[in-house]
Amino acid sequence: MKTSTILLSVCFLLLFSATSIYSQDSMKVMPRMSKKTVDKNYLQGVKSENDGLRISSAYYLGERQSSQAIIPLMNMLHTDKSPEARIMAALSLFKIGDARGIYAIKEAITFDKSEWVRNMCKVFYRMYEENQKADKKK
Repeated sequence: MKTSTILLSVCFLLLFSATSIYSQDSMKVMPRMSKKTVDKNYLQGVKSENDGLRISSAYYLGERQSSQAIIPLMNMLHTDKSPEARIMAALSLFKIGDARGIYAIKEAITFDKSEWVRNMCKVFYRMYEENQKADKKK
């Protein structure tokens, strides 16, 4: 009984170490892409005809606070047919925080054809103003 337990334990140990050794050999490490390359890919996505790709690219440019994205996002906010895309452009411009983007959001409150977009831009602009007030108090 004791011998079979030891034999089973040794077999399990051999099996476990063999799988961990072979699994490491098959892994390939991808080189990291530079920030510039990633931003360039997202900027290409903003120009896509695919709504989902365009919107998600705009989202990630805002998350990355890409200063290269300000003009393309402003263009998206002003001209995109999709209200969802315009809202995402406004959100990303808000996250980046550049004065040009904030001004574009402020203008969209008045001039966007969609009430939904206008209301969301109001929310983003109010949040921006509150953040500015909070920063001045510090």
